[in-house]
Amino acid sequence: MAAAPKRPVRRSQRARLEDIARQFDVSIATVSRALSDQPGVRADLKARIRDAALRFSYALPSPVAGRRAIVAASSAAMVDYTRSQFTLHVLEGIAERAKTLGMEIETRSIANAEQGRALLDEARAADDVAGLLFLTLDDEAMLAPTRGHPKPIVLVNGDDPSMRLSSVAPCNRAAAALATDHLRALGHERILFLMRRGRRTIERRFEGWRDRMPAMDHARLTDLVVEVDDWLPELAQAAIERRLDWRGRDFSAILAAGDSLAIGAAMGLAARGIKVPEEVSIIGMDGLPQGAFANPPLSAVVMPMREIGSVALDLLRDKASGAETTPRRVELACHLLERKSTGRAR
Repeated sequence: MAAAPKRPVRRSQRARLEDIARQFDVSIATVSRALSDQPGVRADLKARIRDAALRFSYALPSPVAGRRAIVAASSAAMVDYTRSQFTLHVLEGIAERAKTLGMEIETRSIANAEQGRALLDEARAADDVAGLLFLTLDDEAMLAPTRGHPKPIVLVNGDDPSMRLSSVAPCNRAAAALATDHLRALGHERILFLMRRGRRTIERRFEGWRDRMPAMDHARLTDLVVEVDDWLPELAQAAIERRLDWRGRDFSAILAAGDSLAIGAAMGLAARGIKVPEEVSIIGMDGLPQGAFANPPLSAVVMPMREIGSVALDLLRDKASGAETTPRRVELACHLLERKSTGRAR
């Protein structure tokens, strides 16, 4: 008995697995493995099957379903995790998106370049690892081992100055400019910027403040920068008290590069009997929930923490799909949350 002729699938039809299998004289299991990018199917046949599925609008399974993504958290990220909720919310965003994509997330801590290289070697050899997310890491020594790695790598809450790796972060420069504009609209001209230097993302916040400050010579602008060695409120408190001892209250507002520093600044002002916001206004940058319980409740630029994690995993998924995607630097918009720590200048 003659075999039944192949029946081509018209573009107006929605293809089924058996339709695609019939086109190539293969089993349904073979088609399923090809569309799921699983081993056991020749590369040329897999490519033709996937092309046919796309042409006939077959819903391809996620290329990362059933696979792992490793979150490599830097020491800075882990310290933040124990002190505040920024890293926690980013990780929650990653976990929620992973559930939708059918992925597993494994979190590791890396403290130095040697540990980073070991993790990259492990990921290279593991077929079930779709890629890696490097969290709060933009140190060049730590990024160097990622060059030429075969698995997708995305920087989360960081950026790659050479643009070899995709990254996602808040719009740090624009966020600081937004806060500075708000303070100036309230009549504040001399606005302290309280920061800890070291990370490029924080330097972008410094640049946003500097962009919006009134024109003044370098020395006068430098006098308005207060630096600390760590993101601890007590260090910010001590730094503000030293600044008051040095120059007195020659400012009417403080923009802090993080909520924890803003809370410390309020403590320093209170210790010297300076009222917030009647005498000095304060804005933080993060928008962490605990800011609502500060005294007074903290105005802040809110960073889209969960969205940072979600978008980062989408960038990894796109790269893992095999598409030829150019590295992208994604910056997510922030918004100002005005509470009781800001008021008009007097």
